[in-house]
Amino acid sequence: MLRSAVLFLRRRILQSCLANQPSFVVLFDRGRKASLLQTLRAGMDPAAVEKRPHEDEDVGTSQKRVKTMEAMEKEEVNTPEEGSADAGEKPKKARDGFPKNLKNRKGKEKNSRNPTRDRRGTRNREAAELADAGEGDDEASGEPKAPRLPKRMRALLIGFCGSGYKGMQIQQNAKTIENALFDAMVRAGAVSQDNSDDPVKVGIHRAARTDAGVHAAGNVVSLKMITNVPGVPDMTARINEELPPEIRLWGHIRVQNSFNPRTYALCDSRKYTYFFPTYTLIPPKPSSAQYRVLTEHAASLTPAMPSPIVDHPFWADSGDDAADMARKRAWRIDPEQVAQLRVTAKKYLGTHNFHNFTVDGAFSDRSNQRYMKDMEIADPVVYGETEWISVLFHGQSFMMHQIRKMMSILVLSCRTGTPAQVIDELYGPRDVLIPKMPALGLLLEEPLFDTYNLKVARANEKVTPDHADYRPPITFEPHREAMAAFKEKYVYDNMRRVEDRDGLFDAWIRMVDAYGGNDLLYLNPKGTIPQAAVIKLRERHRKGGFKEKKLFDATSFPEAQQSLEAEEEDEDEEAMEMNKRKRIDTEG
Repeated sequence: MLRSAVLFLRRRILQSCLANQPSFVVLFDRGRKASLLQTLRAGMDPAAVEKRPHEDEDVGTSQKRVKTMEAMEKEEVNTPEEGSADAGEKPKKARDGFPKNLKNRKGKEKNSRNPTRDRRGTRNREAAELADAGEGDDEASGEPKAPRLPKRMRALLIGFCGSGYKGMQIQQNAKTIENALFDAMVRAGAVSQDNSDDPVKVGIHRAARTDAGVHAAGNVVSLKMITNVPGVPDMTARINEELPPEIRLWGHIRVQNSFNPRTYALCDSRKYTYFFPTYTLIPPKPSSAQYRVLTEHAASLTPAMPSPIVDHPFWADSGDDAADMARKRAWRIDPEQVAQLRVTAKKYLGTHNFHNFTVDGAFSDRSNQRYMKDMEIADPVVYGETEWISVLFHGQSFMMHQIRKMMSILVLSCRTGTPAQVIDELYGPRDVLIPKMPALGLLLEEPLFDTYNLKVARANEKVTPDHADYRPPITFEPHREAMAAFKEKYVYDNMRRVEDRDGLFDAWIRMVDAYGGNDLLYLNPKGTIPQAAVIKLRERHRKGGFKEKKLFDATSFPEAQQSLEAEEEDEDEEAMEMNKRKRIDTEG
């Protein structure tokens, strides 16, 4: 439509000028390119110009000018409109028959070529090399080049089981969720072959960058994708055909061109759920090192206080590990403990400095300030022989390992009788170590886009739903039923199967109870942090420090029983090798 209007306007200008001027020059500017159109004096229709030579020139020169004008006009017609798939590509050769010193508005030579702006190869370097060598030419080989299809910025609503994947974001030579999604979109035709070598070309972003092994019932990825592919009536179904069953595309929504799901201005908050067996709340075994250390520390306080760890009746009939495990599965939490969990969880609400709840966080770093909107602790539910509790975290954003460490304090403080005020102490400037609960129980429910939805709702008041400028809200509501079935099959079943087979949460709690050092002395009847539990700068690898096992960072396990002699890790040794930006962006 725009191209037709431009051509019509130019013809009218030519007709007017030809009728009134003996000779003239028209300069036509289309954004980034300027075309010099020269014509001859004619008192007739512009189509007859080539038949009438200029009176001051010989016939050959005049015809040369006319042919040059026609070539210029043909190139203008073939120039793609701004915003189309072909827009932004400049002609590579200077136009014959025009002055070499023609300058644009910035005063630079029109025909000069900046080698740093040569875009051949940034689209597909191999194709460019073949073209330079005279190979791979579609026209020369008789094979027509595939037409370029328009792409639009869209939000992809996805869900996935993170077991066996190295996290969410695309990484070279790694099995990640985005790598699998992008490859499937290329095979389905939603991403062109020209853009298949680099996801950056389609502007890919994600709402929540989950850590390795973390599951998601809902997450949002944005990119410029092709939606109308010949022979593909349902692009969502076509992409799902190319995806593995543990990754699902729920749908895709047209969004504003500037949309980025990661920005706080658009993505208001995120919801995570953590599931854990209630038997982890049973107090430490009286014969354990943790019981001994915490009891001795309570007695050393001034004034001396009795240990908050009671001799729980559960341990009166203690036997071997197998017998204890069977009794743990049959154990049920009482209403008073559930109430205490809910009271303690309220300490997380609001804006706080969570520097102790992430990797190598500094108290002075303002990026550790996070806002928790809500927390919900559900009533316990029995699956099989084991009783489970789910905790919903609704926060503006989360940092690496933040939720797993928040859950750890929630469980450890309640099982040791530590007052809830210990959480206030952990927001303070003192650095301490907080163990991470197993990654197996963590699930990203969904990111929320209330601000963006309000923004588009106001804009949509001026248009109808069938208008090209209409933008639907981003919501998972139409997909709730499919998401629930997916969670049950690929998340909950896997979680319960691993726990029933390996007793993973029991292995974690026994690892904590086996520790006899000072790092966890903040679990005391006063709820304060003693100096002995403070970690000084550059002492992360100190002797006698709490060591975690990489076993508890995994969510997929072989059928064989897991060995508890798993490889130990220093406090987030692997994560500390990441740069600060990646640590802040990674959630869970």
